Amino acid sequence: MVRKIRESLGKIGRTGIFTPAIVLALIGFVVAFQFVGPAPPREIVMATGSPGGAYANYGEAYAKILARDGIRLKLVNTSGSVENLKLLEDNSSAVQLSFVQGGLATLTDSQRLMTLGSMFFEPLWIFHSNRIAPKFLGDLRGLEIAVGAEGSGTRALVLKLLRQNGLDSSNTTLIADGSQDAVAKLNSGEIDVACFVANPNSKVIMSLLRSPDVELLGIERAEAYAMQYKYLHVLNLAEGVIDMVHNLPAQDQPLIAPTGQLVARTDLHPALVVLLLEAAEEVHYHGGLFEHEGQFPSPRFLDLQLSDEARQYYKHGPSFLQRYLPFWVANFLSRMKVLLLPLLALLFPLFKVAPAIYRWRMRARVYRWYAELEETNQAMNQPLSGREVTHHIKRLNVLEKRVVNTSVPLSFSDDLYQLRLHINLLRERLSKLTG
Repeated sequence: MVRKIRESLGKIGRTGIFTPAIVLALIGFVVAFQFVGPAPPREIVMATGSPGGAYANYGEAYAKILARDGIRLKLVNTSGSVENLKLLEDNSSAVQLSFVQGGLATLTDSQRLMTLGSMFFEPLWIFHSNRIAPKFLGDLRGLEIAVGAEGSGTRALVLKLLRQNGLDSSNTTLIADGSQDAVAKLNSGEIDVACFVANPNSKVIMSLLRSPDVELLGIERAEAYAMQYKYLHVLNLAEGVIDMVHNLPAQDQPLIAPTGQLVARTDLHPALVVLLLEAAEEVHYHGGLFEHEGQFPSPRFLDLQLSDEARQYYKHGPSFLQRYLPFWVANFLSRMKVLLLPLLALLFPLFKVAPAIYRWRMRARVYRWYAELEETNQAMNQPLSGREVTHHIKRLNVLEKRVVNTSVPLSFSDDLYQLRLHINLLRERLSKLTG
């Protein structure tokens, strides 16, 4: 029982020594915490495209994946990539993220935008009435061409390619129609050509590929366009790949394609970049008609600055914490890493000194009594009367009682026993003086 009491008191003593160090460490933690970045928001606003389009469908897939980690992806329908860029640049807009067709970086001078990578190919499809037989884009001069709606990526890309071939509004009729209107006019013969930047699985594209009244214009000199515009990729629509029975298309058709990029504001929380790329990998990894498995998401075919977090993700994948822990737990621990170095720098010297202070305090409980013993020892060097001897013996008895009631940890009990032996030694010498 006595041993347990002494051990408990020893623990209390140690707590008393280490408490200031712990308190100081907590103060340092609170101060350092002020420099820890904020937690990710629970909601992201994303601009997609027209309802039912590829951008909107991909956005819905992302939303379901992010919801598993408690992130709400709010989707906003738009007219397309150009409008998406404007929303990202608009300070009054809540949009933080969007799909943007590659090749539109020249439409923005904003330093607030970054890309998380390319996600899929978006081929340029040019369909024409079977009444005409163009071979090159330059052969479309003087015709009526639906070049895409205002604010669409289709319009931006098609106008650029037409200008390169000498076509503009001065020599060709350029019509700003959306997909549905363009298809209807092309099928009815109201226009000669309709252009689309779209996924090959699009209902619009599939219907035109099967239409007996229109034909797909293969992009001759596709390699030349890709060499001039690094965000373009040359694709081959192989003969019969759409329909083997009806041999659609009837021959290989070269196409050019920008990529659909995931673009964000630079102030998007870094942890969300990794979460979004994990969602993108789940959605796009298996590819499609033109994409190989594992080809996307990719840091290639970009015309905007790649996010630093995205670059690290493509090189090394998610961090150790993100790979094995739930998102919010991993993010919390990652943010707390900022505190480790200052805390270690503070705690190391504190806890290195604290044991020495602790030993000094424990021994001080014993050694402080030696001052009284020394007084008695010095007094014995002089002649003492019987009354003085009795007085010193009483002092030693009181001192011994106080020593007995002093508790120290077992590791310091030897010092206490030595003190009691010295008390007894002096008391015996005093007792001989009375004899």
